[in-house]
Amino acid sequence: MEHKKLPALEFEISPIALGCMSLKGSLKEDQKIIDTAISGGINFLDTADLYQKGLNEEIVGAAIKDRRKDIVVATKVGNQVRADGSGWDWNPKKAYILAAVEESLKRLQTDYIDIYQLHGGTLEDPWEETLEAFEILKSQGKIRAFGISSIRPNVIRKVLGMSSPATIMMQYNPLDRRPEETAFPLIAESETRVLVRGTFAKGLLINKPEEAFLEYTAIEVKELRELIADSGLLPEAFLIRFGLIQPAVGSLVIGASSVEQVEKIILAYQQQKMISDKLIEEISAKIPLNQYSQHR
Repeated sequence: MEHKKLPALEFEISPIALGCMSLKGSLKEDQKIIDTAISGGINFLDTADLYQKGLNEEIVGAAIKDRRKDIVVATKVGNQVRADGSGWDWNPKKAYILAAVEESLKRLQTDYIDIYQLHGGTLEDPWEETLEAFEILKSQGKIRAFGISSIRPNVIRKVLGMSSPATIMMQYNPLDRRPEETAFPLIAESETRVLVRGTFAKGLLINKPEEAFLEYTAIEVKELRELIADSGLLPEAFLIRFGLIQPAVGSLVIGASSVEQVEKIILAYQQQKMISDKLIEEISAKIPLNQYSQHR
């Protein structure tokens, strides 16, 4: 799997990242999943301090500690777990970010994070201090780059006007084409690139029983799945190609909870290179576009 350098990064990442949220929570089992991904050319692992209350970061750190310099690690901050364990609260403030990064570094057994992401983002957030926190961490060498997570055009427009995040994470797949309206064009004009989550739409376009998704009914989801299947393509390959064809997209973050799933993802990535842009465009033309209505 060839790696590429995004405009705002000083290092190369694989076009597929392993989404570690789906890991089982057992180092013995998860080590095999991570090893399979790395052996298949995936050098990019995405986790978060919220996942399994920090255990996810601990597993990722333990799994790669002997080859840290060869792996790109992304994690996230902003969801502060309550002391009583009853849940978490949104906290994008500078003081919290500067404190939370230290805990993530310990769990990951590293002295730097490659991409540190705000695990969300709204217009109401204190962006000046949030972005200042990331710049401080960059100057200290504790992070190499930073990003945010948002699909809201006005949030993206505001942040791009204030700073230059390396990445913006958002959901994108044939059932959620909202980023095509405003977000992708905005981002494509900058040095920022998108990290796509939800590439497989929860498996609904592969083999999961159909159910409603956004404004699509279960019947419409089934029809779209059949449209992709009728093309004769491996559904995973089509969905990967569908995401990577977008100029604003830098990498697809795809979760896996078994070695077999990772192997399928790697196979699908290889197959997607044989899919023509014309075929993607022809199928895309048959899929109704949806739009984002909040915080436009």
